[in-house]
Amino acid sequence: MFRAADGESGKRFGNETIRITGSGQVSIRLPAALTHLANAPHGRYILDTTVVFRHRGEEWADRIGVNRAVAYRIDHDVSRGRWYVTASWQRAAVPALPIDAALAKGVVAVDMNDDHLAAWYLDVHGNPVGEPRRYFYNLSGSTQHRDAQIRHALTRLLHHTRRCGAAAIAIEDLDFTDGRSREKHARNKRFRRMIARFPTAKLKARLVAMAAEQGIVIVAVDPAYTSRWGAQHWQQPLTSNIRKPTRHDAAAVAIGRRALGHPIRRRTAPPPHDRSDRAGHRTAQAPPEARRREEPRPRIPGPRTRCAPPGRGAKAGDQRAQHRSEHAAEQPSWQQDSIPLSLQER
Repeated sequence: MFRAADGESGKRFGNETIRITGSGQVSIRLPAALTHLANAPHGRYILDTTVVFRHRGEEWADRIGVNRAVAYRIDHDVSRGRWYVTASWQRAAVPALPIDAALAKGVVAVDMNDDHLAAWYLDVHGNPVGEPRRYFYNLSGSTQHRDAQIRHALTRLLHHTRRCGAAAIAIEDLDFTDGRSREKHARNKRFRRMIARFPTAKLKARLVAMAAEQGIVIVAVDPAYTSRWGAQHWQQPLTSNIRKPTRHDAAAVAIGRRALGHPIRRRTAPPPHDRSDRAGHRTAQAPPEARRREEPRPRIPGPRTRCAPPGRGAKAGDQRAQHRSEHAAEQPSWQQDSIPLSLQER
């Protein structure tokens, strides 16, 4: 006594005949001759009991969350008097996609936080398109509740990426498992509490696994200065009367620009044409292949004043030709000759 049904991608929960929801509810679509026995709409019969998959339950939940094909088989064990449900699926080979081809249609940049994901779609030129998106989750409660919250947030993120037409998601390559980060912020109790409950490794692993099923590439970037430079260079320019981006939204823009190979910092506007500096030279961004372009600008040696350094400016030249207490006068120095010996005798 058994019943089996092959799955189909695109159908709800990956199977139209035998449907199992994320909470474990099992429903079977009855044949036309047995529709009078249905206890649910559309000719379906819902079982009283629920099922739990102990082995690879998270991977199964990720698949049904994105409506990927899952095959089921319901068997009856006569000796034990029990019914068992077996779920099976086939992992498709993920093709290796070059990074240039993955970023050809832009990228959805994501800033991961302890309570939400801040996402913003950037085109190939690094410009934010549309409105920022935030996908909240609650990490309190049981393990099943936390897993469901993370899976729901990642599913919404993947659906948003498909709607934008992008083929890549950019995230920060964070690693809070290193003991040095905890020692560095030992006195900051709020930060230590945040990284203790922040499931960075789980988020990245689940996102990579779920994105592979959708054919989406994950690009991990260096997290250095993304929050600081994003808030400094992108939060205010993107603010308007109808849009108030947060610091996390600006950080997502910085992450996306770094993934696309564009600089994060915005240079100042050029001066007018009536000054000595001609317009255009200060807005030139550093090319992607330039070394150390994301590092702080080197400090120019010398005093931080507007005066011209020695050897430059309109008064460059002989600095000793100025009336100063420590320098000689403008006229050349004059020295009296010694008196002749014949005059001394007289």
